[in-house]
Amino acid sequence: MNQNIKYITISILLILCCNYSLSGQNSIEPVKGYSTQIGTTVSMLEDLKRRVTNSVANLSLEETDFLLDEDANGIGALILHLAATEKYYQVYTFENRGFNKEERKRWNTAQNLGRDAQNSIKNKPIDYYLGIWDEVRKETLRLLKTKDDKWFKSKVKESNMNNHWAWYHVMEHQANHMGQIRLIIKRIEK
Repeated sequence: MNQNIKYITISILLILCCNYSLSGQNSIEPVKGYSTQIGTTVSMLEDLKRRVTNSVANLSLEETDFLLDEDANGIGALILHLAATEKYYQVYTFENRGFNKEERKRWNTAQNLGRDAQNSIKNKPIDYYLGIWDEVRKETLRLLKTKDDKWFKSKVKESNMNNHWAWYHVMEHQANHMGQIRLIIKRIEK
């Protein structure tokens, strides 16, 4: 009888811990070290990146390079595309410019995708692409920490958008591709 009570108690504790853990993940709050609005955006950016990463972390090379059809891009290329887009918005919002010649050479294929990406962004493990995105995100977080909510509300030079909208767009872009990536994964499984 005592053994059954022990198992029931452990089971209840596990259920409570799991429930507590899940409820803690379902809130958006400013990340410490950032101004309020930027910290809230960082919280959402990091949540999206974590969810994309969790979706792809265990893919094989074949799954990473899988093309849904002749017009599709592989998951590795999509991850690199997310990194390229985020990198573009770094230079656009923090330096008020587009990519320079060297940056275009590095990021253009990933940013534009298509046939060039199908032919050149392949044969690398998923960790390769996630590592590049990690480096880009590390720089995004460092740069956002140097700004405040006044900057966030201000317009990007020679643009009709403000910095907040630009980073909202990065987040929206990542959410859209997360759905695309998950669709591709479901098709791979069939």
